[in-house]
Amino acid sequence: MSVDRELDAAAITDPALRHAYRRCRELNAEHGRTYYLATRLLPRARRPAIHALYGFARWADDIVDEVHDGRTPAERASQLSTLEERLAAGLVAGRSDHPVIAAVVDTARRYHVDRSLFADFMASMRMDLTVTAYPTYDDLARYVHGSAAVIGLQVLPVLGTVVPREEAAPAAAALGVAFQLTNFLRDVGEDLDRGRVYLPTEELAAFDVDRELLLWSRRTGRADDRVKRALAFQVDRVRSVYRQAAVGIPMLAPESRPCVATAYRLYGRILDLVERADYDVLSQRVTVSNGRRLAIALPALARAALH
Repeated sequence: MSVDRELDAAAITDPALRHAYRRCRELNAEHGRTYYLATRLLPRARRPAIHALYGFARWADDIVDEVHDGRTPAERASQLSTLEERLAAGLVAGRSDHPVIAAVVDTARRYHVDRSLFADFMASMRMDLTVTAYPTYDDLARYVHGSAAVIGLQVLPVLGTVVPREEAAPAAAALGVAFQLTNFLRDVGEDLDRGRVYLPTEELAAFDVDRELLLWSRRTGRADDRVKRALAFQVDRVRSVYRQAAVGIPMLAPESRPCVATAYRLYGRILDLVERADYDVLSQRVTVSNGRRLAIALPALARAALH
């Protein structure tokens, strides 16, 4: 099996640990189709660590995002606190018996991932339990630092660099932010259904848009020119973040560049589709087709094979 070859290449031999890495890989394949496809371009030995980091992030994200599954806010808060405590204990001990934390703790140990990055991530996850709007972009940036920028910084040591890691860090963080902001634009409707708006309130107001107008568009399926203009402004900003991130790709280890370049193009394609849909993201969810994913990924796969 492919997963066994990956675990063997990464010298992961403990049966319980292999099970944890398999679970993280399943979470990646199930929930992060674009991200998962990009990881297939990495050398086998590096894939399990990326799956572990994504799998843990997804596990925590599901606790705060699955708001219609019957759990009360207090129950979700308790589950998140328990997860955070077990993660902190695992990072100190260098091991865990949790079916997902075990893998991420092992990855953090192998690649010397800064523990503070996990603390920042969990802080943003806690915000999702109570915060439903962000008045300014600076307010949103504080959330996005923990929910996205730190993910870029976590994966950086796994990907490797040809420059000092601290030199590549700003671009790695920017790429995580670009991916997150792209998701916010794609998922405006779904986030509204959860009671959240990840578009800065004052920026929406500059286009005479508020939560009530977004909810009206979501409920009726009717587009509004004010919403379109507000979203066009957001798309332009996200593209500028992608430009900040692009300079970091040549700083990565050569064998990791096809993976990151492909993820960069696939996520950037979502912005193209938002524009092509005339910014109608409230009545539909734009997605990159499987055919387009393959068209982008196959040339990168050939380049990866050369390494």
